[in-house]
Amino acid sequence: MKLMKDYRPRRPSVLDWVRTVLYYLYIAGATIVLGLWGLPQGLRGRASANRVATLWLGQMMGAARVILGLRVEVRGTPPAGDCLIAAKHQSFLDILALAHVCPRRAFVMKRAVLNVPIMGWFARKVGCIPIDRAKGKDALKQIIAEVEGAMASPDGLGQLVFYPEGTRTKPGTSLPYKHGVGSIQRATGLPIVPVAVNCGMFWPKRGFPIRGGTAVIEFLPVLPAGERAGAVMEILFQQIEPASLRLYAEAGGQPIAVQPVDGA
Repeated sequence: MKLMKDYRPRRPSVLDWVRTVLYYLYIAGATIVLGLWGLPQGLRGRASANRVATLWLGQMMGAARVILGLRVEVRGTPPAGDCLIAAKHQSFLDILALAHVCPRRAFVMKRAVLNVPIMGWFARKVGCIPIDRAKGKDALKQIIAEVEGAMASPDGLGQLVFYPEGTRTKPGTSLPYKHGVGSIQRATGLPIVPVAVNCGMFWPKRGFPIRGGTAVIEFLPVLPAGERAGAVMEILFQQIEPASLRLYAEAGGQPIAVQPVDGA
């Protein structure tokens, strides 16, 4: 008899709290060990740093399966070439899952992440782009310059992940989309791959407790270049939000009304 996957998170229990603590202890140790071992590799360039990141991500996802009983199902086709990824962001799990399935992953991230020991150093080595949100349009110009520089480099850009809402959101809800990724597509001509998730149903925003089950990330149809930035964000909103609500409903959620895309 074939067992059906559990797409709904378990009810949180004392055991989930214990498992969550054990998981965080394990990943802290694995990060220190792999990080120190991988420092010489990271000095050799992005490709070597990416290999270390791939090992680390394998540890994170494997430990989630074994310790937490948490799996991630990937729907659609993860991109392999240079592109921009516009993803729904609900928890640290969707970061891990996206990075695990994209071979040359990189993220647009808060500059504060650079201050995280080991992780911040490797983030820069694998091509992540730190930004200072307070700089507004200057920050966007910086991202475009770094993207164009990476595209012209021997390693290429890879798959650069953006979160159009700018922060994590509670499952079933939405924030207005910002135009950054649309402006970057217009400047570079790169395709955008939208991604829907329901990871926040299993791994909450604050990280406790993590619950077992099968979370889903879904790669949606590619959006080629050619539209103005505002139209791009409206299209992305209409692709990502209904798909994320569908995944949310699969996990037992009751949707809350979403907000319209930001026109600013």
